[in-house]
Amino acid sequence: MLAVIGIVAVFGAVIAGFLMEKGHLLVLLQPAEFVTIAGAAVGTVLIANPVRIVKSMMAGLLGVFGSSKFGKQRYLDTLKMMFELCNKVRRGGLIGIEEDIEKPATSELFKKYPEFLKDHHAEAFVCDTLRTAITGGVEPFEMDQMMELDMEVAHKEMLQPIQALTTVADALPGLGIVAAVLGVVITMGSLGGPPEEIGRKVAAALVGTFLGILMCYGLVGPLASSMTKGAEEHNAYLHVLRIVILAFLKGLAPILAIEMGRRAIPEYVRPTFDEMEKGCKQHAASKSDSGSEAKPADGTAA
Repeated sequence: MLAVIGIVAVFGAVIAGFLMEKGHLLVLLQPAEFVTIAGAAVGTVLIANPVRIVKSMMAGLLGVFGSSKFGKQRYLDTLKMMFELCNKVRRGGLIGIEEDIEKPATSELFKKYPEFLKDHHAEAFVCDTLRTAITGGVEPFEMDQMMELDMEVAHKEMLQPIQALTTVADALPGLGIVAAVLGVVITMGSLGGPPEEIGRKVAAALVGTFLGILMCYGLVGPLASSMTKGAEEHNAYLHVLRIVILAFLKGLAPILAIEMGRRAIPEYVRPTFDEMEKGCKQHAASKSDSGSEAKPADGTAA
């Protein structure tokens, strides 16, 4: 919603300022200039990028106009899910969650958290890490390196469509100049004609430069910046999962591992300790065997 408001504010302010100076709005309506600039911009995207990046760019642009997927409730649900998962490991060892991580879509545990299942990379991040832990023989330090590598690759992949869109934004002023030069060429061919006609052609040429600059700094550039923030939010979410998993594999109790993950959540969406504890207690109270003797992460007797 904020993106829509921002776009309306940008174009509204520009048009309002133009009209305040007694400008004629119809002068800015130059379809040929827009087709030249927009068409050339689309062409540069197709030349420079494979299909997968173009698709990711379109998906990212659509995501800009929605709300953030990583609010406080998403993090609370994630902490509760990881607490439940860790407790299941403590009761039955890592083998006890093998069926859950092998088929997360049919897992009774994960089905309670649909937002997590929709995030296929986060799902694979958790399940693949725990699947590796089940095989045994992997120290927490090596596990942390694997998770860090996974996050680095995922973040780099998410930045590729953003970099492509930023390249388009940087090219728009130049494409605007191209459209203006074409307009000047047309104007030169009309020399000797009525002054009014020459004036209209010069105005159309200048509108090309205007559109290129406005689309760069008022539309495409800010959209790329918003997509960057979305990628950073996703990376922060994976970092929280990484902290919880690593803390638990090091032998910390589930509630302590969850608390370490809570501390890693960005402050503006971080739930309080009481909020986290309330969710975990609700889960514990729903389990008839919550008072049974716990086991450490490797499944051996405590």
